[in-house]
Amino acid sequence: MRAVQITRFGGPEVLDIVDLPDPVPGPGQQLYEVRTAGVNFADTHQIENSYLSAQQLPLIPGAEFVGTPAGGGPRVVGLLDGGGYAQKVLAHDFLTWPVPDGVTDEQALAVVLQGATAWHLLRTSAHLAEGESVVVIAGAGGVGSLAVQLARRWGAGRVIATASSPEKRALAEELGAHATVDPALADDDPKNFTEALREANRGKPVDIVLEMTGGNVFTGALSALAPFGRLVTYGMAARQDTAVVPPGALMRRSRAVIGFWLAHCMARPEMMDAAMAELVPLVAAGDLKPVLGGRYPLSAVREAHQDLLARRTTGKLVLDPSR
Repeated sequence: MRAVQITRFGGPEVLDIVDLPDPVPGPGQQLYEVRTAGVNFADTHQIENSYLSAQQLPLIPGAEFVGTPAGGGPRVVGLLDGGGYAQKVLAHDFLTWPVPDGVTDEQALAVVLQGATAWHLLRTSAHLAEGESVVVIAGAGGVGSLAVQLARRWGAGRVIATASSPEKRALAEELGAHATVDPALADDDPKNFTEALREANRGKPVDIVLEMTGGNVFTGALSALAPFGRLVTYGMAARQDTAVVPPGALMRRSRAVIGFWLAHCMARPEMMDAAMAELVPLVAAGDLKPVLGGRYPLSAVREAHQDLLARRTTGKLVLDPSR
C-alpha cells in the first residue's frame, strides 16, 4: 500500500511517500480500505515530536479516516492511534461509526475529531449555560468553525470568534459569531487582546474561552474572563508551553483553567458515542455545516501541512490516498 511515513522528526519536508506492506489486524481490529484521510493541526506537532505524547519512529501520521472494510462493507468514519495517511488502516470497532448516505467523507471527517472536540469543549469541559458569552479562538478553523455553530445552537448569549484575516473573520460571522477579533492584537501586549475581547462583549468580561494557541493569546484571554469564567485550553499552535498561572490569579476572580485532550475521550468510547450520536444527524439534516478546506492528493501531503502551518486554510483538510 502507499502511505506517508516519517523516519526523522521535522517539518513538512520529513513527510515521504513510500510503499509498505498492508497492516495485519490484531485482536479486536479490522482492516479498512481508506477512501479519505483527515488532516489535523495536531499532525504538524506529531511529525515534529512536539505534541503531548512522545512519538516513535518510523511512523505514519494521521488520526482519522473514512473507509470500508477490506473485502466490502458499509462506509464508516473512524479514529486511530496513528497510521491514517495511508491506503489501508487498522481500526477498532468501538472507534468507528456508520456514515449516512447524505453525509460526505469530508463532512464525516470534520465531525469525528474536530467536531467531537468542539462538542466536549462546550459540554464536558466548559459546561456552557444558556446566555453565557463564548470566545472561540481560531473561529474559522476546523474545531472553531464548529464550536461557533454549536455555541449558538446551545444558547450562548454572545459568541466572539478570533481569526487572522478579514476573510476568516467574515466566515466566522457567517457561521454565527456576533463579533470577531484579530488575534494579532496579542502580539505586542496581551492586554490589548484582553481589551478587544471585552469590547467585543459589549464592555463586559467573558464567561468561556476555547483556546488553542498559547502564548500571549492564552494570557490575554485568561485576563478577559469574568468571575466564574472558564478557559479551556486544547492546543499549542504558537509552539509556546510556558504560561504560568498563579493560584492567586484564579482565586481573585474565581476563574478556572481547564485542559482538554480528545485522547481521553477515545479511551472512554461512550464519550465519543455521545458526541457522534448528536453531531452526525445534525450534519445529515443540514443543521451543522462543516467548513471544508481542501482535498489534497496523498502525494501533496507536504503542501497540505505547509498550508496549515501558514494559516492559509479554513475548516477541514483531507487527503485522497488514491492520488
